[in-house]
Amino acid sequence: MFHPLRQGLLAAAVAVSLGFAQTASARDFRSADVHPTDYPTVEAVRAMGKALKEQSKDKLGVKVFASGALGAERDTIEQLKIGGLDMMRINAAPLNNIVPETIAVSMPFVFRSIDHMRRVLDGPIGDEVLAAMAEQGMVGLAFYDSGARSIYTVKRPIKTLADVKGLKIRVQQSDLFVAMMEALGANATPMPYGEVYTGLKTGIVDGAENNWPSYESSRHFEAAKYYNTTEHSMVPEVLVFSKKIWDTLSKEDQALIRKTAKESVATMRKLWDEREAKSRKIAEAGGAQVVVIADKKPFVDAMAPVYAKFASTPKLRDLVKRIQDAK
Repeated sequence: MFHPLRQGLLAAAVAVSLGFAQTASARDFRSADVHPTDYPTVEAVRAMGKALKEQSKDKLGVKVFASGALGAERDTIEQLKIGGLDMMRINAAPLNNIVPETIAVSMPFVFRSIDHMRRVLDGPIGDEVLAAMAEQGMVGLAFYDSGARSIYTVKRPIKTLADVKGLKIRVQQSDLFVAMMEALGANATPMPYGEVYTGLKTGIVDGAENNWPSYESSRHFEAAKYYNTTEHSMVPEVLVFSKKIWDTLSKEDQALIRKTAKESVATMRKLWDEREAKSRKIAEAGGAQVVVIADKKPFVDAMAPVYAKFASTPKLRDLVKRIQDAK
């Protein structure tokens, strides 16, 4: 005869095991992002997760870990490649040394405008760059915006190319960004994103370069008041999936992940455009001064050695030319 307590525990155990049986196939993919929880890229991946959950009838979803909770971008690349992480949103620049094709979309002044960039990335050139990631253990799902990046400085504004000379400017940990800043006459200082605020405050660097939402959300405008509109780079963000995990999924699940990732791009862009306007307003209200650079031609011309060094193969030169020629 069963003891009532034992009978209760047995019933609970059966209920739990039945629950597990029902949800065993349900899966939330872990996605990393270094940006804050309300940032457009984070919100867009959440929107993708919601769509994935609905369209897979609760079988698949995405859990986003924002604010660098799973490590810096370089760390998450390694985690993703070995299958320790399912997904991540990353800027294309840190992928330059791993996936050469990402160099083409990262080149300075390669895009004429935000519209030009979006048309290129939504088309066959964008798909070609995403497909190239598979060889390095990553499945490229979609491109997000990163806006136009400009240099912001602590002590003085930049109005001409000569004003950049000798400034210590923080850049992403990317050889291309180092070369680009050096071509402008600056001392490029690679540094993780999370250390930039302190670097600006303590004088380790004289400035940094980024877009409006990053400049504002990281409070860099408190330390570097001059936002100089060089708009030297429109390197996109990329949403990538671990190939190791991807290869274990069914064709149907893969197709659904691709579909919902592409659908999230429109959400991201809408949020991005709104956020950019809002960020600029907040930064200006906080004392940031927008310095308009009237003549950008000297900045563009200074990039010749960067193109010679980085778009160094016939394949990359062709890719760059196709981007520049795209209407």
